[in-house]
Amino acid sequence: MSPLLRSGVAAAIIALVLDQATKVWLLYVFELGRRGAVAVAPFFDLVLAWNTGISYGWFQNEGATGQTILLVVKAVAVVLLAVWMARSQTRVAVIGLGLIVGGAIGNAIDRFAYGAVVDFVLLHAQIGGKTYNWYVFNLADVAIVAGVMALLYDSFLGPPAVKRP
Repeated sequence: MSPLLRSGVAAAIIALVLDQATKVWLLYVFELGRRGAVAVAPFFDLVLAWNTGISYGWFQNEGATGQTILLVVKAVAVVLLAVWMARSQTRVAVIGLGLIVGGAIGNAIDRFAYGAVVDFVLLHAQIGGKTYNWYVFNLADVAIVAGVMALLYDSFLGPPAVKRP
């Protein structure tokens, strides 16, 4: 395995381990489900949310067929992203793809183990007496977003692509 590809695999493993360790700790040690919402900072709470859909809770489906379809789609996406990662030529792209793969696998493990993705980060702001909440998310989601940002950076600001004859 090339050093470049190793960096992507390392990013995937780190994202996956941090995601799963955090979820296991919050569920079984900290017992977030029993505690309810826990204020961490004026803008950040820990809350337990079970996401049976995909990004931002779209396509909610608690049935076995829907969950199986989502797992199959995710597995195909992970394989395609891994192939892309193996063929990428820049460290930024490889690490970005590794983060996306690690985050996708982390959320797929949740879906397989619990039938839903474990989300727990709630960001919010109080403006003019009104509270605005962001979607509840997890570290796998953070890894996926960071990976997409790395790919965008690499595409627009990274080294120019080698032109083929």
